[in-house]
Amino acid sequence: MKTITPLIALIRKDLILYLSNRRALVLSLLMPVILGAFFGFLFGGANSSERVKLDVALVLQDDSALGQKIAAALKEDANLQVQDMDLATAKEKVGKGKLSAAIVIPAGFAQAARAAMQGAQERPALPVLYDPSHQMEMSMAKGMVTQKVMHAISADLYEGKNVTAPALPFSINEELTSSNPSKYNGYAHSFSGMAVQFILFMGIEVGIGILLARRMGMWNRMLAAPVSMNTLLLARVISSAVISFGVLLAIFAIAVAVFKVRIDGSLPGLLGVGFCFAVMAATFGLLIASLGKTPEAARSLATFATLIMVMLGGAWVPSYIFPQWLQTATLIMPTRWAVDGLEAMTWRGLGFDAALPAMGVQLGFAILFGAVAMWKFRR
Repeated sequence: MKTITPLIALIRKDLILYLSNRRALVLSLLMPVILGAFFGFLFGGANSSERVKLDVALVLQDDSALGQKIAAALKEDANLQVQDMDLATAKEKVGKGKLSAAIVIPAGFAQAARAAMQGAQERPALPVLYDPSHQMEMSMAKGMVTQKVMHAISADLYEGKNVTAPALPFSINEELTSSNPSKYNGYAHSFSGMAVQFILFMGIEVGIGILLARRMGMWNRMLAAPVSMNTLLLARVISSAVISFGVLLAIFAIAVAVFKVRIDGSLPGLLGVGFCFAVMAATFGLLIASLGKTPEAARSLATFATLIMVMLGGAWVPSYIFPQWLQTATLIMPTRWAVDGLEAMTWRGLGFDAALPAMGVQLGFAILFGAVAMWKFRR
């Protein structure tokens, strides 16, 4: 009895403390719900009709009536989001990973496939352009194209009768279209995403460290020294950015040495994107310190914000599998630009000019976060 009473009292104390922190309680419930809803939405939801559509380009070079019917059938498919465009534009968008695939219906294809079904000539080719990072989507698109083309040709040839063709009257040519002809390495994305996530968490520790120093009185002692507050804060930002940048370089060094990730793009571009993101993460930590009242409260809010940024930035799941509207919406996230920039400099093999937008966005957020933090500190 003597042991049980103190035990119950201690348990009761812990439960009261947990339930009294309403912010932590709400976040502990809200974050799993948001993550579960997000990934459930991406991978089908409660109804298969809610699945994310494949964004594909349609290059229609066959202006015959049957060619138009094939195009219309593709556009009516509930699993496809079809965009009409010319061949050059389609190649550019697919090569940069902006579209899952491009379906090219060459001139004279429909009539040639119709004739091949009757055994009158050889099977024509139907090119499907794809980016190496969209291999799975390309396979899905190829199956849908085969179904729609076969249905349209059979309906035209047999006047709408439900007749099964003896053989496929055309062939699908898979054409790799990429800014970098080398093989896609999935580790390039995973290491980019995880580097972004953990550097953001390092930024959180900067803010928590400042709050802890203030709680222990160290902050007041540092301010009593002959240095300004601006100098102290700038020193924290620079040291954090340098450490984070070093960690990022170490992560990619391991990725290159062990997991065969290639820096096929611009090395200065990779360094630029990485350093600018490290600066942004450091100022994010400074913002946390300026907004947080206690280390505990600041950590819970910062963790919540970081997970949202990482989730929507495409660090866990590549952003190209998001619906088109979500891909556009997530451009407000600095993490989206960081992940895309790191990927552009690795397996996509793009030049330094492709790194400049990502660098600019990171520095823009760094200025914003730093300005808000300094304003709050002065107050």
